[in-house]
Amino acid sequence: MEKTIVCYLIRDNKYLMLYRNKKLIDPNKGKWITVGGHIEENETKEEACIREVFEETGFTLLDYKYLGIVHFRGDFKEDMDIFISHSFSGEMHECDEGELEWFTKDEINNLNMWEGDYLFLDNVFNEENINMTITYLNGKLVK
Repeated sequence: MEKTIVCYLIRDNKYLMLYRNKKLIDPNKGKWITVGGHIEENETKEEACIREVFEETGFTLLDYKYLGIVHFRGDFKEDMDIFISHSFSGEMHECDEGELEWFTKDEINNLNMWEGDYLFLDNVFNEENINMTITYLNGKLVK
C-alpha cells in the first residue's frame, strides 16, 4: 500500500495547483493536482509534507494544518494524507513534474482533475476534516 501526502498552499484566496505534464510515465499526466508525493521509509507524514512542498515549489512551510485522509481503492491502493497551509516563505521555483499555477476556488472546480478529487474539495476549501474512501475501477470513479 502506497502512502502519500498532498498539501494545498493558499495565498490571497488562491490555491497552488500543479499541471502534470513533464514526466513520460505519469499516472497523473494531463491532470491538475496539488503538490505532494510519497512518504519515504522512516519519515512521518508531516516530514513528508514539508519535504515535498519544498522540493516541488521552493516554499518552506512555516505552519500547516492536517485535514485528514483519503483511502484510494480498486485500481489504486493508496492512503493519501491531506494538509493545507496559509503560511510559507521563499520563492517559487519551476517544478520538474509540471507547471505550477494559482487558482481561485471557482477556477479549480473547472480544472481537469481526477473525478474523485472533487469529492473532498469542499472539505479543503472549508478546512474541514476529511476521512473517505474513493474507489476507481478501470480508471473510472465507482464509489
